[in-house]
Amino acid sequence: MILVPRERIDHYLAQGWWSEQTLCDVFLDTAARQPDALAVADPPNREAFCDGAPRRWTWAGLREQVGRWAALLHQHGLRKDDVIVMQLPNSVEMHAVYLACAMSGIVISPVPVQYRAHELQHVLAMTGARLAVTTRRVGAFAQAALWAGLKAQTATLEQVWALGDGLAADWPDGVLPLQAAIDATAPWDEATLRAHMRTIGLTAHDVLTICWTSGTEAQPKGVPRNHNEWRIVGQSVIDAGQLRTGARLLIPFPFVNMAGVSTSLAAWLLVGGELHQHHPFDLDVFLQQLREDAMDYTVAAPAVLGMLLKHTDKLHGIDRSRLKRVGSGGGPVAEWLIEQCAEQLDIEVVNYFGSNEGAALSSTPQDVPDRRQRAAYFPRVGVPGFDWSLSNARKVRTRLVDLDGGEDITEPGRVGELRFAGPTIFSGYYRSPELTARAFDDRGFYRTGDLFEIAGDRGQFYRFAGRHKDIVVRGGMNISSEEVENLLLSHPKVREVAVVGWPDAVLGERVCAVVVTQPGQSLDLPELVDHLRRVEQVAAFKLPERLELVEALPRNPLGKVLKRELRTLIVRKAEENGARADAVRA
Repeated sequence: MILVPRERIDHYLAQGWWSEQTLCDVFLDTAARQPDALAVADPPNREAFCDGAPRRWTWAGLREQVGRWAALLHQHGLRKDDVIVMQLPNSVEMHAVYLACAMSGIVISPVPVQYRAHELQHVLAMTGARLAVTTRRVGAFAQAALWAGLKAQTATLEQVWALGDGLAADWPDGVLPLQAAIDATAPWDEATLRAHMRTIGLTAHDVLTICWTSGTEAQPKGVPRNHNEWRIVGQSVIDAGQLRTGARLLIPFPFVNMAGVSTSLAAWLLVGGELHQHHPFDLDVFLQQLREDAMDYTVAAPAVLGMLLKHTDKLHGIDRSRLKRVGSGGGPVAEWLIEQCAEQLDIEVVNYFGSNEGAALSSTPQDVPDRRQRAAYFPRVGVPGFDWSLSNARKVRTRLVDLDGGEDITEPGRVGELRFAGPTIFSGYYRSPELTARAFDDRGFYRTGDLFEIAGDRGQFYRFAGRHKDIVVRGGMNISSEEVENLLLSHPKVREVAVVGWPDAVLGERVCAVVVTQPGQSLDLPELVDHLRRVEQVAAFKLPERLELVEALPRNPLGKVLKRELRTLIVRKAEENGARADAVRA
């Protein structure tokens, strides 16, 4: 499945930005070169959230698993350009699934483990997936049972496979216990895998994944990316983190979106390193992994770095001689945090901004050595007159556009929307031509929906100034306010509702529902959440964690809800409540 126009492919090849080498070729070459080196490792607490003891696979061991998966997929009738949905927690099996699908030309659509029937039905309808790969349980939640119900309701979904242990009675009807099937399948060897890739005509321009992103629309949008599109963003991770061959990586991001796949698959393959999985985020387990295997690179939310700086005793026994860079982002990174990480921990923080669509900025020590600037500024890449160390800075183009007049902004201090074009940017939303048309401007630049301004003494930086898109970013997960609002309106007591983010020190933002109830009705947060969880079957990370009841929503003369006023109201109430609590304690 090739979605990028041929003329664009030819241009990127001619520039040397893309290549004809697939990520499958990279994997097989590395496995042949270093078969006994460690490739992937499970989280040490795997048994707490998923069946099976933690596993550690060498490159040869992973190649064998990939061969088993590829053979099993073929035996069950999966062919090039078919789509499968994968809902697994971070684990070594995810690497086998990604690579086996890649070698088979099968498009894999990974989804967060938090997705429930509401989101999954949309994904299945959009992709027409023939197969779902999941697990018997995620923690106490019966994941395979959820998928058994979806299979009964979805005509295109022919098979559900699930990892896990347990008695036969634990397995719902219509679900294939996967481990026994994998163990019973003879693996394809390297020669067979390479021959299969040639037979099906696999190219580096074929779509590898369809990941899901939320924006202003009421449903998640599918973002297809091919081998080259993943490879080029993987190289940007390598550049920013200064990763060397064989680097040891600890990645706690969900292995289902840009942040996870660009590092856990693309960058890991390109450096031929060790990938240590982590799920769900647990600070003690995270530190345990740092102690047991000296890492070269990891990522952590600003709040996590802040906790480590305030409790440096937790770092006892960790060999930090190799860990010189940590990636962060997904929210504002404080100046003091970057400075103190360098002074106390001898670690430089790389500040990231990015999206599933491929729009990405990296503020690194080599390009922004001033740590205070690095907290707020990003290199103004893709603009003539500025030279940066990151390879992608010479491949992408960016422009800052005034949202009212539509003209380019070239002077500092004026806020506009940042837009991207180039080989890192996706070609369009999957099976959504109208959304795609709205996503790009008349010059072919992707509209990020994020607001920036030009900064720096030479106008060499971009400074993040907020979001134009109506989303809440909770722990790095984008949540469409419109989607949650539409679901909340189905509650019989809700007359009007607006969903906004309210600040949180750990997650960046949490979901707040501002509700006007039907006349004479009362409503509390548990009742509202129970409706979304039980009736609408919504992913847990989208559930409101705060409810504000108001008599009317503030609107402008055209009837648009003024969400900025709502956010100000929420912050003020939180400050007042905090002051009252302090007075009571005093």
